[in-house]
Amino acid sequence: MSKDDFMGHPKGLAYIAFTEAWERFSFYGMQALLMLYMTGRLLKPGVVDHVWGFSTFQSLVESVTGPLSVQALAAQIFGIYVALVYFGPVVGGLVGDRLIGRTPAVLTGALLLAIGHFLMAFEPAFLPALGCIICGAGLLKGNLAAQVGALYPEGDRRIDDGYTLYITSVVVGAFVSPLVCGTLGELYGWHYGFGAAGVGMLVGIGIYLRGLKHFKEPAKKTEAQLARMTRAEWGRIGVLCGLILITSLFWTVQSQIWNTYPVWLRDDVSLGIGFGLSIPVTWFQSLDAFAVLALTPVTMAMWKALGKRGLEPTDIVKLAIGCALFGGGCLLLSVGQWVAGSGKVAVVWPLVFHFVIGAGYLLCSPVALALVARSAPVQVKSMMVGGYYIGLFIAGIFSGWLGRFYEPLHPPLFWLLHAGIGLAGTLILLALYAPLRRILLPKPV
Repeated sequence: MSKDDFMGHPKGLAYIAFTEAWERFSFYGMQALLMLYMTGRLLKPGVVDHVWGFSTFQSLVESVTGPLSVQALAAQIFGIYVALVYFGPVVGGLVGDRLIGRTPAVLTGALLLAIGHFLMAFEPAFLPALGCIICGAGLLKGNLAAQVGALYPEGDRRIDDGYTLYITSVVVGAFVSPLVCGTLGELYGWHYGFGAAGVGMLVGIGIYLRGLKHFKEPAKKTEAQLARMTRAEWGRIGVLCGLILITSLFWTVQSQIWNTYPVWLRDDVSLGIGFGLSIPVTWFQSLDAFAVLALTPVTMAMWKALGKRGLEPTDIVKLAIGCALFGGGCLLLSVGQWVAGSGKVAVVWPLVFHFVIGAGYLLCSPVALALVARSAPVQVKSMMVGGYYIGLFIAGIFSGWLGRFYEPLHPPLFWLLHAGIGLAGTLILLALYAPLRRILLPKPV
């Protein structure tokens, strides 16, 4: 292996992966605190009155939803925030590709993220802070991911492993950040947690700047990329758009783990471990990432073993099973709440829940993204990969809207509702299996 390589890959991958790990550290650290911060501090009377422009913003939201409680308003805000964060890469990718270039877009996005995280430490600047984070994530996320692909020449088979390392850096950042930012925010003060997220982003900027000489400009378009699309290819795009809509169902459940779930943990789960100590709520966000890390090698080994026997299921079946696991995980939360009755839910229920959801995530998120990337016509492949995040945009809006029903339904029915959403994804995929397989998987898998 050359000294210019990183684990057999272009050296630029190391700088991009570590930049992404720190960016996710800052992003997920802030996200782990956001619902707890809004419901426990920011939206309380006497505090929210000092937030710049909030009364106008609240009036705009409630003109659509009607009057909202503190919890329901926080859920709506979080849902809108998550939706815009994941819609941002569609716009940010266009800015990077057509206007200012990918590297300037990444740096601008990173600076906006750092500013946004530091502004979160100042209560009056809450809305401008969220605006900076939304714009920053939009500019950075899509363009940084695209720079991974530009490191490899056309046809280089290492690119799949390169993206695997890149995605792993995302999960590592998501695992570490709630342990640091979440603990600081919950135990010592919200501004310490948000400040730590800002510092993490500055570290990411420093790493990215050091690696600039190792990044490459995107290659010129090939004849295939410039060719006019056929009717069959347009049909495949339509099917992929439908698939992206279906993915919004499992993403709705995942989004609720970031949204209303921390409030449920704080209020309804027994988190005490004795000696006056309790598990910080934000640590469960780290557990969510840890479950994915722990189950990844198990899942890969399982598919490899089944593949040798010709028994590995198609991507569509994997997605259906994954949606069922998302639904089953929420069913566990509902059962746990029913068993607890009027008391606190035993912590074992959310612990098992995260591993069930982690297995579902591995069967849904990477599989769906790979299916879109592999099946999209070459002329619009980048656009369709960016369009994949529309599923998260829809899920963010939907999960925020559903959050308003948490109090009137009460937790058992609320989580049962989400179990139904996950299982609905399974039923739709199985009902459409034949046409989806014929159009997206023309050859036996």
